[in-house]
Amino acid sequence: MLVVRTITLHFFNKNIMDQNKNKIDIELTPDIASGVYSNLQIVQHSPTEFIVDFIQIAPGVPKAQVKSRVILSPVHAKALLKALQDNIVRYEQNNGPIKDNISQPNINNINPMGLA
Repeated sequence: MLVVRTITLHFFNKNIMDQNKNKIDIELTPDIASGVYSNLQIVQHSPTEFIVDFIQIAPGVPKAQVKSRVILSPVHAKALLKALQDNIVRYEQNNGPIKDNISQPNINNINPMGLA
């Protein structure tokens, strides 16, 4: 089943006069809708982009696998940060504080290609 969702984008450009140009249909196919589970994320950046690797790691297993890599421009990385912050605030208002005492494995020796 294909899901199509229409959202309204809010641009800060005063030259955009036609409000219909601010709407976009987003298609969500079943294979993408099922999502990818990630319990470890590694964020890296260069002067022109942010790279977020979504990793799945199992307890007691010495090897983890990158399940998805997302590359963002700096402006889109900042927009993602704001969206996450806004959603976390709303989540905590409804469900209480999120405990952030999760221990993360030492990832200091991992380079962008995933080699130790």
